[in-house]
Amino acid sequence: MSFILKKCILNNQMASISLKYFSTSSTLSKRTTLLKQMLHSNELEFIMEAHTGLAAKIVEEAGFKGIWGSGLSISASMGVRDSNEASWTQVLDQLEYMTDASSLPILLDADTGYGNFNNARRLVRKLEQRGVAGACLEDKLFPKTNSLLDGRAQPLADMEEFALKIKACKDSQRDPDFCIVARVEAFIAGWGLEEALKRSHAYADAGADAILMHSKKKDPSEIKAFMKEWKNKIPVVIVPTNYYTTPTNEFREWGVSMVIWANHNIRASIKAMQDTCNTIYNDQSLVNVESKVVPVKEIFRLQNDKELVEAEKIYLPQK
Repeated sequence: MSFILKKCILNNQMASISLKYFSTSSTLSKRTTLLKQMLHSNELEFIMEAHTGLAAKIVEEAGFKGIWGSGLSISASMGVRDSNEASWTQVLDQLEYMTDASSLPILLDADTGYGNFNNARRLVRKLEQRGVAGACLEDKLFPKTNSLLDGRAQPLADMEEFALKIKACKDSQRDPDFCIVARVEAFIAGWGLEEALKRSHAYADAGADAILMHSKKKDPSEIKAFMKEWKNKIPVVIVPTNYYTTPTNEFREWGVSMVIWANHNIRASIKAMQDTCNTIYNDQSLVNVESKVVPVKEIFRLQNDKELVEAEKIYLPQK
């Protein structure tokens, strides 16, 4: 075989390996478009929580079309509270692993934007650099308080200032399809429907791509009331963590655009780890757990170890 032919074959193999392992710029630019299309889809769309690269890979393999980069889950995976104890640079580092591991668009739970308008717009630029498709900002004060905590004050940001924060984020993005979702916490703070509508209109007018309307009631009455009055000015996203028994078809009937399954991967993993640790500690043996956990080879598969073996054949001298 001629040297030129060998070189051509080698180049083709190298290109194939690179596509398998590295995210290309075209892939990154399409993630924002995919998220925007999901928000404006005629179908009710669903995205699933992930908090690590491994979780992002599992979400994609399950068939989901998008990922929710949960602030609660990412914080919990670091062993800190969901009160902005994880810095935004630490969150960015985790997101980079997630965008490397999965081709799905990621909507980041960006809390309050980690400060005022200037922090938030800088965050948007950094998210774009890492291939994240969008950011969801909530209209509370920094440091934030998790919305599902009982008995905690939930002070809201000044509506005009938050609307200008949304505008700053939209003005700063370089990709026109990067999505800014404004999360309205009026129901969480106990301010009612009128305030929820007023704030939603203000944020939509400021340029938000969608509204995330949050409620911690056990029934979806607040969401239903809001959707009745909203008239689909811009898409609406919901998080039915507390009103999970509501049939999904009802969300479709009300005109909801997207549902976020917000924290179930981290919760499932905690339960699995607790059960495994307790069993091993009590039994002082692996006999009763080995059949309940994945084999080590499944970890290797999720890590894409096969690609490394293929790459070594090309990039390392062969004896």
